[in-house]
Amino acid sequence: MAGSGWTWRTCCGFFTKSSTVGFVAPRFVRRSRSNLHPTRHLQWLSAPALAAAVLAVLLCSSPSEAASDRSPSLSASPVSFVERSRPFRLSRGHEPAAHSILLKDLTSGKTLYEYESDRRLSPASLTKIMSALVILEYGQLQDHATVSRKAAAAPRTHLRLRAGQVFRLEDLLKAMLITSANDACLAAVEHVAGSEEQFVDLMNAKAGTLGLAGTHFSNACGFDAPNHYATATDLAKLSEIALQNPIFKALVREEIEVISAVNVNRSFLLKTTNRLLGRMPGVEGVKTGFTSRAGRCLIAKVSQDGKELLLVLLHANRRWNTATSLINYGLQSVDGPVGSIR
Repeated sequence: MAGSGWTWRTCCGFFTKSSTVGFVAPRFVRRSRSNLHPTRHLQWLSAPALAAAVLAVLLCSSPSEAASDRSPSLSASPVSFVERSRPFRLSRGHEPAAHSILLKDLTSGKTLYEYESDRRLSPASLTKIMSALVILEYGQLQDHATVSRKAAAAPRTHLRLRAGQVFRLEDLLKAMLITSANDACLAAVEHVAGSEEQFVDLMNAKAGTLGLAGTHFSNACGFDAPNHYATATDLAKLSEIALQNPIFKALVREEIEVISAVNVNRSFLLKTTNRLLGRMPGVEGVKTGFTSRAGRCLIAKVSQDGKELLLVLLHANRRWNTATSLINYGLQSVDGPVGSIR
């Protein structure tokens, strides 16, 4: 709270403050390629606390992330992260590590590996890729958007925005793509279309225009719902189109950002949910997702040694190990046969 003392714990120790210090948080923070293990994906901070938080994130990593979503290779250097990953096998007896997989060579358009890639599944926050495209098409990024009560009440993952706070639409877009904030997502879509329902109509119309026959949306941010689904094939196509937009392409590569409300003294630290960024050479985004029904999802774009790959994982086991193994397989197999398990 403004004018009161605060203590913020980091992996490196404690930052404390006994009096208010005049400070204006920078709107942008230079990206770091250091290994990031933040204690939380999101946290709102006052301006002085924000400076300490950014410093802590850039200097150190935290051991407090869920063990179920972490592999030993994640703490290694970028080179060993690749070399130590388990090799991916295409033997008939191999059990796929996800409910749906698609690995493409973007240069040739060739499918390098696929499993149940046309199966309709819950996409979780991969939904936000379509939401971002619609925002970029219909919204004005310099607009000021007011957070509604509905948006402020959005379930996790969220920034804990408060009703009445005002943000630039561009900053809400950053929050929904970098750290997958649902309150920022709802505030953005309500501003662009007037209501989430009207925005979803725009999303489904866009899906029809793009020929995404295996995709249908019933909300804008990726919550589980009976009529909310997509296929790996459609999500790969959607991602390729989205990555042609320079704003989208730049945002999904960011590891850390700062946004600020325009009507109150509140700044928010955004930390990427994509653990491959900055750790695996050539990774350029794109989006993560998780719900109880969708499981752990990932879309990753990789450019390395003149090769460009796109990986889609839906409901994956050991998401980061599986992704690393598949990417390594793809980098070594661009000119090889297509892998498929039926």
